[in-house]
Amino acid sequence: MIFGKIEYLNLLPFHLFMKRFTRNSQAKAIMNYKKNVPAEVNRAFLGRRVDAAFISSIAAKKYPHVELGIIAKKEVMSVLAIPSRKDKQDKASASSNVLAKVLGQKGEILIGDRALKYALQNSDYIDLAALWHEKEQLPFVFALLCYHKEKKVYKKIGKRFLQKKQKIPYYMLQQASRKSGVSPEDIRAYLRLISYKLDYKAKKGLARFYRLSDRLNAGV
Repeated sequence: MIFGKIEYLNLLPFHLFMKRFTRNSQAKAIMNYKKNVPAEVNRAFLGRRVDAAFISSIAAKKYPHVELGIIAKKEVMSVLAIPSRKDKQDKASASSNVLAKVLGQKGEILIGDRALKYALQNSDYIDLAALWHEKEQLPFVFALLCYHKEKKVYKKIGKRFLQKKQKIPYYMLQQASRKSGVSPEDIRAYLRLISYKLDYKAKKGLARFYRLSDRLNAGV
């Protein structure tokens, strides 16, 4: 099995879980990883070059998924629009660029760790997840764990991951901090903004996003 791995801070708990899961299961011998940014992982998944991955919600619409995603209940700090800058989409993104259009936001779009770092150092930005919640009163689902095959394996992964909160060792926070430029304390605070369970409200928010994006594409 080839898993598309996105090495953003918002998936740090999941990567820790997978390290433990594969260590204690037969999956270790058959699980391989391809690392890239979300947009490239999307393309690899759609082209069946990876068997499973967290796929941007806008690209995941037609694919099977488990009850696991990257979800912001309110603010997220890692998906931003900077109105003072020239209009520019983030090439690493898919859902976030569409979300900005749905919300009518102009300027430069930033996602991921560099967006979080920017938000921690500046105030001239709009948090797109917070704006979505303000308008819709619903969570925003940025990605879903999708698969092409091995349904039972990924359902098991999703269920096991959600059973127990992943406690991240401080040495891993330090490693992530050195790589991202975000302090361990800020990483911890950021991860408290992220939810992973695709519950009723998250599904409702996702359905609403799909309707609005379809309407946007139709020019309504």
